[in-house]
Amino acid sequence: MTKRTIGGAVIGYGGMGNFHSEKMQTVDGIELIGVYDIDPKQNELAKSRGIHAYSSREELLADPRIDLVTVATPNDVHKEIVIAALAAGKNVICEKPVAMNSAELDEMIAAANKYGKLFTVHQNRRWDEDYLTVKKIFDEKQLGSIYRIESRVHGSRGIPSGWREEKEHGGGMVLDWGVHLLDQMLTMMGDAKLLSLYATLTNITNDECDDGFTVLAKFDNGVEWIAEVGTCNYIEMPRWYAFGDSGSVIIRNWDCEGEIAKIYNRGEDDVPPIQAGAGLTRTMAPRNEKTVEKFPVEKVKSDWAEYYKNVIATLHGEAEIVVTHDQQRRLMKLLEAVFESARKGEVIHF
Repeated sequence: MTKRTIGGAVIGYGGMGNFHSEKMQTVDGIELIGVYDIDPKQNELAKSRGIHAYSSREELLADPRIDLVTVATPNDVHKEIVIAALAAGKNVICEKPVAMNSAELDEMIAAANKYGKLFTVHQNRRWDEDYLTVKKIFDEKQLGSIYRIESRVHGSRGIPSGWREEKEHGGGMVLDWGVHLLDQMLTMMGDAKLLSLYATLTNITNDECDDGFTVLAKFDNGVEWIAEVGTCNYIEMPRWYAFGDSGSVIIRNWDCEGEIAKIYNRGEDDVPPIQAGAGLTRTMAPRNEKTVEKFPVEKVKSDWAEYYKNVIATLHGEAEIVVTHDQQRRLMKLLEAVFESARKGEVIHF
């Protein structure tokens, strides 16, 4: 029996709206019916690309051909649009961050339950190959027991212009990149309990919104995690750096360029002190070739289209949704704790 093709639509035809419309045109099992944007110029752009543009949000939501609506608008209007789409009988994907706060998210989840429709969030960076590569190293204990993971994204162009630099619309790096890095952190840590968090924000290029942040989180599995975003960095630090009791890994960029170092024959490394600056040290002397071996990082292959494939399979009753309500509740509470810690200058305990 041939499966019914899911009819899809996108509300908000900006950068991410275009991304979603392209995915709907390339993934099997879904057909892009049309888009709508509040800006007439964006609707005209869609038409120039051969995509039907609706005259209003209401017209889009009234189209019975549409099963799934993706919301790709500024963050502050997510709740209103998502609830309207759910009430119109549509299944909904919402761009991240799903809401401005956890109270808004609870309203959206309540609406999904009320109308009996699928509601999920586009946490697409769970499919990033660099993240999946580190996750595999962690899950397989390739470095022994990992006690420190550092995840960083650095750039030098400040906050992108437009609504992303305006606080009232949910701008700033915590709600832009932070929602990705912290979702990756929680997903990799799985059932491990978050014990504490300390965060600082920067306002180097923008007084209204945070243009960078550093988060230090500690889990009950012994892992200490640093997540950091900077937009005024002219020399980038590695994308990932992780330490275990049997080795270390560095991944320099999204292409997974890096290496793993593993320790062997730990007791065969009796080295003399070395000259270090104005003094001597044995502690910081390099290891000899008998006790450490280096390997290239083996990149885990992935496809961002897997996100939409999971949504389609879930709508057909063949899979469970990957990005769940409980995960997003936990993430939104974490984002709120980041802002609270930075505002108070205190460690937040959970």
